[in-house]
Amino acid sequence: MISFVIPAHNEADYLPTTLHALRAALEELGDRQADAAEIIVVNDASTDRTAEVAAAEGATRVLNVDVRQIAAARNAGAKVARGRWLFFLDADTCVNVEVLRAACSAMAHEAVGGGARVYFDLDLTPPLHAAMAAWNTVSRLTRWAAGCFVFVRRDAFESVGGFNESLFAAEEIDLSARLHRLGPFGILRQHVTTSARKLESHSAMDHLLLLRKTIITRGKILRGRDALDLWYAVRQEP
Repeated sequence: MISFVIPAHNEADYLPTTLHALRAALEELGDRQADAAEIIVVNDASTDRTAEVAAAEGATRVLNVDVRQIAAARNAGAKVARGRWLFFLDADTCVNVEVLRAACSAMAHEAVGGGARVYFDLDLTPPLHAAMAAWNTVSRLTRWAAGCFVFVRRDAFESVGGFNESLFAAEEIDLSARLHRLGPFGILRQHVTTSARKLESHSAMDHLLLLRKTIITRGKILRGRDALDLWYAVRQEP
């Protein structure tokens, strides 16, 4: 079985597109593993209709938690998942059959896990396009999976203790680094498409300042949500 874990806090507007794309990719994949796939939406303290939308749009299970932390929400989903292969997917990220097929093939051939290139769902300005291209290059060279799409064998995930719950961001980079020690872990040439909403809600300067603070504090600001409005700012109900 393949298990998809989708953490979601007030994601009622984005989940339908994400779940439709995932189901379409699974149908096109068309093998026995796809038939047995489960989709777990981890509804983390939502105040909108996230839980109802997830159930209506085909989630196998809606797990309600109240942790307001991406690492803990992902771990909660993994704990109840039944699959031997785990996929962690953001609620605003669409996958296609090519990336699923490549990820399954990688794990079937001894990879412990990996990630994929990331494209945004809108046309970017030249500077932002360059920044995104730079990230995809850095991701491939460092073998750091982007948080919007991570795949991993369950045995490897459990061996390293899952996502680090002391981190409120960059937990996917931390997990990537720990998985490197167990076996092959890389970034697929195939891509996923994720929402560019953070580029619309926060300026490039906001992103750069956060990066600067992370470097200056040697990552200490990642151990609490106070400085991480980029991910934890209160979202209004639709």
